[in-house]
Amino acid sequence: MAKRNPYAPREWLPHEKPMLPGSPSTPLHSPSKRIAFGIIGLLISITGALSNALVSANLTNLQGTFGAYSNEIAWLPAVYVMGNISINLLLVKFRQQFGLRLFTEAFLVLYVIVAFFHLLANDLSSAIIVRTAHGMVGAALSSLGIYYQIQAWPAKHRLKALVIGITASQLAIPLARLFSTELLQLQEWRGLYLFELGLAMISLGCVLVVKLPPGDRIKAFEKMDFLTFMLMAPGMALLCAVLSLGRIEWWFSTPWLGVALALALVLIVAAIIVEHNRKNPLLNTRWLSNGTIVRLGIVMIMMRILLAEQNTGAVGFLQQLGLLNDQMRGLALAIIAGVICGMIASALTIKPTHLSWPIVVSLVVMIVASLMDAQSNPLTRAHNLYFSQFLLGFGSAFFLGPAMLLGIGGVVTQPKNLVSFSVLFGMSQNLGGLIGAAILGTFQTWREKYHSSLLGDQLSQLDPNVTERLSQYSSLFSSQLPDSVLLSAQSSSQLQTVATLQANVLAYNDTYLLTAALAFITLIWVLYRLTRLRYINWRQTKMNAAQPVTPTENS
Repeated sequence: MAKRNPYAPREWLPHEKPMLPGSPSTPLHSPSKRIAFGIIGLLISITGALSNALVSANLTNLQGTFGAYSNEIAWLPAVYVMGNISINLLLVKFRQQFGLRLFTEAFLVLYVIVAFFHLLANDLSSAIIVRTAHGMVGAALSSLGIYYQIQAWPAKHRLKALVIGITASQLAIPLARLFSTELLQLQEWRGLYLFELGLAMISLGCVLVVKLPPGDRIKAFEKMDFLTFMLMAPGMALLCAVLSLGRIEWWFSTPWLGVALALALVLIVAAIIVEHNRKNPLLNTRWLSNGTIVRLGIVMIMMRILLAEQNTGAVGFLQQLGLLNDQMRGLALAIIAGVICGMIASALTIKPTHLSWPIVVSLVVMIVASLMDAQSNPLTRAHNLYFSQFLLGFGSAFFLGPAMLLGIGGVVTQPKNLVSFSVLFGMSQNLGGLIGAAILGTFQTWREKYHSSLLGDQLSQLDPNVTERLSQYSSLFSSQLPDSVLLSAQSSSQLQTVATLQANVLAYNDTYLLTAALAFITLIWVLYRLTRLRYINWRQTKMNAAQPVTPTENS
């Protein structure tokens, strides 16, 4: 009996045909099975996103556990993004050539194995190696969650499935801040990884029981793909390292940052040159350089930069005031509520003909939220930021689905661009987040130094207000420090601490204003593009209507 060619196209019913090679077919399912697909899709999406969120939300605790400096512990989230952003170059073609089921089961098994090895990492170096591998295998889970959501919804609601599958990962960071304190109390940092391992094993069991329908397979890989990967992957990794560590090591005082950035540019440009001259490129540089795609990429990166205000801005501000994760649970719940409301609103309102307007609404919401946060003071606490962070959570979920769908149209008509679009979307989210944290963190540090210098110039003992404040501090510590010299030094130190805190508060307010300004500039640009496009369409319609009708031969 002849063996069936695995790459031969199958005969599908019209409603079953996969959208693209490597994606699942869409047969009819019973209501109970659709519910199972939906729940598993949410579980997989959150499992994949929580992997990095649990570490990012607990860097301070992990720093103490590993006995590391801040610039050393920052490598943990950095290397995760390095692995995640690089492997996206090959994941799409792996699905297309080896099939969706092998992709699903193989990567989830690898995910479980890597999560287990986290428990064996006893120092920072081994943890960094394991985190890199985790970033690579975790990249597969985001697309897997979307595919499960697609199975959960009938054809007429498939856009809603895409929105839910894409935006579910936005719940990860606030969820991590909500319950990670208890996990740390179990076995310190191993508690986080035990929970992650448990989630991964549950996800693996679910996908083995409820399997995705098969899809079409094609021979996708070429030898030159791996050359591109060998150039692009280390180039992107070096760029991620620079963006992650630049504001900590400081941009202009650490030589290795400049060397890494130069090498990154050389490797990335070399990869682009290789791809530009290929007949069947892994990255379609001509499509990616199209004006529409470039503008879409810029908008998505800008949105991620603006959303960095949530973690680098609001959460960083509260941590500066001394609050810990368990004191910000109400804030995490507010962000979760915002993300869920944004997800529901996006799913209910999304229309293929109006995909740009959710981006406009999200930008307006971000401007309002940033301006509200800019009123902070040293007495501001988490409950004062509930509404503004709810709005940011709403905006983060409301724009994401439509932004992705804006680029999918060109992929459906030209399936060879699927890898290019996947890389564009992944890079815009990962790099956009890193760029946002780098820009806002650097700006906050710069403004803090500026405000500290201004406040320091005013701390003169000739000023009666300063003298009165020093007297108050002396009275406060007099029972503990009988020595007058030590008492004076302690009072001056306390005054300097208060001044530094006030400088940080002012710097964070400046950062919020910067976020609002960037959102406003992006909003104006998007509205200009939409207005210009509408004017061109109106003008074309008017010109077509003005043209005389040419009589036919039979008229």
